[in-house]
Amino acid sequence: MEQSRVGRGVQAATVRPVPGHPILQVTPVGVSEGGWLVAADAHLGLGSFRPGQPSPPGAQPEQLAEELLNVAKSTHTSGVIFAGDLKHQIVGMTPPVRREVFDFCSALLSAGFSVDVIPGNHDVGLARGLPREVRLHSVGGFRVGNVGIFHGHAWPSNSVLRSATLVAGHLHPGFRLAPSSDGPGGKFRCWLRVELPPPVRDRRRRKHGPIRARELLVLPALNPLTGTESLNRSAPARYRTFLWKRFVLRGTTRAYLLDGTDLGPLRPTASARTDSRRGSAAAPGP
Repeated sequence: MEQSRVGRGVQAATVRPVPGHPILQVTPVGVSEGGWLVAADAHLGLGSFRPGQPSPPGAQPEQLAEELLNVAKSTHTSGVIFAGDLKHQIVGMTPPVRREVFDFCSALLSAGFSVDVIPGNHDVGLARGLPREVRLHSVGGFRVGNVGIFHGHAWPSNSVLRSATLVAGHLHPGFRLAPSSDGPGGKFRCWLRVELPPPVRDRRRRKHGPIRARELLVLPALNPLTGTESLNRSAPARYRTFLWKRFVLRGTTRAYLLDGTDLGPLRPTASARTDSRRGSAAAPGP
């Protein structure tokens, strides 16, 4: 497994969501061009497990790649980082899914962008379908300067936990609002920004250092057809492992639509907080 040199020598970086897109821009401080785009939960191959059955419109790899390429060109970034769940098929890859993954990454590489991937819970066996130029990291994530990036299904490394800002995916955050032309079902993808409390060592994870980051940004799913959680109505399905209980519930959280609309504080349901205090077991998220 090749270890990426991305972020080495970068002492500080700024992060900002790209308006209108479920994509984050990470830019080294004092640099006018360059940096990276960060996206999560592409779920390539959604609906295309069988030969001759393409992914549905909106989830097709060429559409997702085109969105990333357009944003990368407009923001003058030079690389793309995927924070987990690049593919949808959890274990292994059928030939159609492997082709979608390979073609998707090849489109970014051919345009001159570097590609780094942090495996998510859906990415078992992903390495066999990646072009050799793609740099695959460990599930503990990695740092770009003072920004720590991980997926959210596996506990981040101590190096990531020491970052000033954390970035994760996995939750597929969304809000249920009145139906509109942009969201006929009333569900809208959204960002979560969590202000974290002062560092406290987690007694359940004694071999890990304390969480020193002061904020966490949770990415919306890149693929618009994946399941979206209505976080203003209920807790995430199966609580999405530790990310919800050990981070979101412990911090002060606000939600934002893709266009930047501030949806206000996220107030988890009383049942979600009660279950968290009881320490209920959390199954792996979808």
